[in-house]
Amino acid sequence: MSEKLQKVLANSGHGSRREIEAMIQAGRISVDGKIATLGDRIEVNASIRVRIDGHVVALREPEETVCRVLAYYKPEGELCTRKDPEGRPTVFDRLPKMRGSRWVAVGRLDVNTSGLLLFTTDGELANRLMHPSREVEREYAVRVFGQVDEEKIKQLRKGVQLEDGMAAFRTISFQGGEGMNQWYNVTLTEGRNREVRRLWEAVDVQVSRLIRIRYGALGLPKGLPRGGWTELDLNATNYLREMVGLPPETQSKLPVERDRRRTKANQIRRAVKKHSQRPAARNSGRRSAQPKR
Repeated sequence: MSEKLQKVLANSGHGSRREIEAMIQAGRISVDGKIATLGDRIEVNASIRVRIDGHVVALREPEETVCRVLAYYKPEGELCTRKDPEGRPTVFDRLPKMRGSRWVAVGRLDVNTSGLLLFTTDGELANRLMHPSREVEREYAVRVFGQVDEEKIKQLRKGVQLEDGMAAFRTISFQGGEGMNQWYNVTLTEGRNREVRRLWEAVDVQVSRLIRIRYGALGLPKGLPRGGWTELDLNATNYLREMVGLPPETQSKLPVERDRRRTKANQIRRAVKKHSQRPAARNSGRRSAQPKR
């Protein structure tokens, strides 16, 4: 049975459907030596050869693919890109390596934002989670600098005009702080570029710290260090899949519980050590006191 090329490549872990569609439009993908076009369909078999930038890529039948999801604690100073021409650190640098598949980021956080960032091997899952029609709620802890009064809070809840359209916070809750520096938790159901910062700036308030603390019902894992990752179990993975209308997984790549605890402890130690050895990340990762949440 044939399927759209971008869906096959996304399911095989070579990017989100949006990323792959952009590659097709740029002429970077070929099928059996012929440059692909949007709308092409293929049937996965042993003889077909799909290349990205001239390199043959592995294709997997949907039933052979095990969906994996990582929760990553992005530090400030890392870019949400695979490679940076200037050699700056990226969110992919510390993720576990895989053969025949790759991690796809579920959305982005800007370079000065830290917190929860999800990665998956299933490009279709990533695409659906990012699509505005799914209205997946994101929650952020925000430290703001400026005068915040009830009128500004009402504006942010009701909606303000940004250059790319109206936007509003679904919820805003005061978390603490004194004087001009205060903490708020805010929620959104879309992922426009720098939307949290731009909303506050629209009411003349500056964001001095921004941390994503929740995606859907999944919170930033307790005890996870900046630059550390942990793989989600089957229940959490299926929560994400079912939320966007995908069938549940029946398998997991996680080791048994005893080995999992040992693996996670070793992974956290490696992440902390690697993070501490990177000057840029260490400097950007200094944090001031946050209110209890």
